[in-house]
Amino acid sequence: MFYFVRTPWVLKKLYKGCTWEMPATKEKLLYLSFDDGPHPEITPFVLDELKKYNAKATFFCIGKNVVAYPETYKRIIEEGHRVGNHTNNHLNGWKTEDGIYMDNILEASKYIDSDLFRPPYGRITKFQLRLLQGPGWDLKTIMWSILSGDFDKKCSTEQCLRNVTSNAQDGSIIVFHDSEKAFIRLRYALPETLRILSDKGFQFEKIMF
Repeated sequence: MFYFVRTPWVLKKLYKGCTWEMPATKEKLLYLSFDDGPHPEITPFVLDELKKYNAKATFFCIGKNVVAYPETYKRIIEEGHRVGNHTNNHLNGWKTEDGIYMDNILEASKYIDSDLFRPPYGRITKFQLRLLQGPGWDLKTIMWSILSGDFDKKCSTEQCLRNVTSNAQDGSIIVFHDSEKAFIRLRYALPETLRILSDKGFQFEKIMF
């Protein structure tokens, strides 16, 4: 499985309408994000770990999962985190007809009140992106600067941790997954990420504009 741990500049240039990182500040802020939830067991684990460090994060949720686990979704919001739209059924924009893709985002918006959107797999066409930025939508498309690799079964728990801690810098948007496939790596890498980067003076915030 090939993917960029750290997003190269050429991708950022190709998709200039997306947010790839947040502005650097004197406070040394990092932006943890979690995709594909909510999950009734894994998302609470994430929330418990974040609470230990007074860390805030952004959860890009799948609409059908919000419907299935409303109490978990409610807890994300009640604990001061941010949510974003991740489509209703985790659709790949490159492989989905434009009308179906946009309707799926709209369906998810019935359950997820947010102006943030992240395309599953990071795959969205430029035409779909223009639609999202147009009248009636006005969604901010949030990508990332660092992929933890927790979704990759060939990635060790230690490598997953290194992917984050060796690349993190002020303003980085970091992706983990609160999903079953990622959990074996997440449950090791997330607590260690919080500990190591907190010791380096970083704080963790949700994505806000």
